[in-house]
Amino acid sequence: MQGLIQVAGIIDQAEADMICDEGADWLGFALRLPAKNEDLSEADAASIIASFQPPRRGVVITYLTEAEEIKAFCAQLGVRTVQLHGDVPATQLRTLRTIDPDLYVLKSLVVKDDNIDELARTVDEAAEWVDMFITDSYNPANGAKGATGLVHDWGVSAELVRISPRPLMLAGGLNPDNVAAAIEQVRPAAVDAHTGLEDATGRKDRAKVRRFVQQSQEAFERLSVGAPR
Repeated sequence: MQGLIQVAGIIDQAEADMICDEGADWLGFALRLPAKNEDLSEADAASIIASFQPPRRGVVITYLTEAEEIKAFCAQLGVRTVQLHGDVPATQLRTLRTIDPDLYVLKSLVVKDDNIDELARTVDEAAEWVDMFITDSYNPANGAKGATGLVHDWGVSAELVRISPRPLMLAGGLNPDNVAAAIEQVRPAAVDAHTGLEDATGRKDRAKVRRFVQQSQEAFERLSVGAPR
């Protein structure tokens, strides 16, 4: 999974096609959110996801917390990768692994000003039951956990990369101008962008997506070249 690039917040088929054309690996669909402010319907998301050809992959991004409900929702959408941003207890993660062992599970680690110890405990408790972690930014103004457009302390994410037995995806305020520096400092397995790729209308901007993918690929390549053999 090293060098993976995800673009999240897909709103329609045209946007998904453009993002695939520009080389992103995974496309994220935010659904079943607390505020119910989804970008598209579940039926439309399922239709778009069904159009993908490997290696492209659709990812459902959700705040669901119950294993049975998560499994059923992924089956409804036809996805085999889920990104969990809710407060999912380790017991539910274990249950999800038991009832759907082939589902690829990402668990969010939402970075706040002073919660590195809490995040480290989450890594320790959840690592056995997930496939990848994703760090994202918290917005204290509204309590949002992700899609905030805010950059968190990359030093926290770098420490989580160091201690985690699972790969880590870096998200939170990433855009074409800062993603290379973020990859260099954090050394994640993957990166994710959402609001940092949008234009004034809220749609993904092709030029921004293209630059984000290029900058990410080049930065991951530099890490690969410099890695010990």
